Amino acid sequence: MLVTTIKYQMMTGVKGMVYVTRKLSFNAAHKLYNPNWSDERNIEVFGKCANCNWHGHNFELFVTVKGFPNPDTGFVIDLKALRDLVEEKIINKVDHRNLNVDVEFMQGKMASIENLAMSVWDELCPFIPEGELHSVQIYETPRQSVTYYGP
Repeated sequence: MLVTTIKYQMMTGVKGMVYVTRKLSFNAAHKLYNPNWSDERNIEVFGKCANCNWHGHNFELFVTVKGFPNPDTGFVIDLKALRDLVEEKIINKVDHRNLNVDVEFMQGKMASIENLAMSVWDELCPFIPEGELHSVQIYETPRQSVTYYGP
């Protein structure tokens, strides 16, 4: 990769890696609950998030791809293509769904935003058409987010 990077930089004059981010939103419900624990322990650890009737969030998803701009287009990745990919692989599967019950790629996992971010990475990474997936960031609330940079 280093030889390719140096060769690219010499040919194009680009001095460093470029990071491109696409933001999408979705609404979903979930519950944080460990079935191996008592209800009391779940409430002690997860508080309101252990509510037996679930709770929901307006999530914001940021997908960042890194790479060098294509000399013909100037793009690291076509952002419309990235949007379409994220909508197909993620948004259409999670929007207005219950993460614990309805989302296949979350089955058998605690529906924390940490696990959600790692699962989104796993769903997207093999399909990124240009550049390289750099990070998946998910805001559960305006004050709370998780960023995953991959395995």
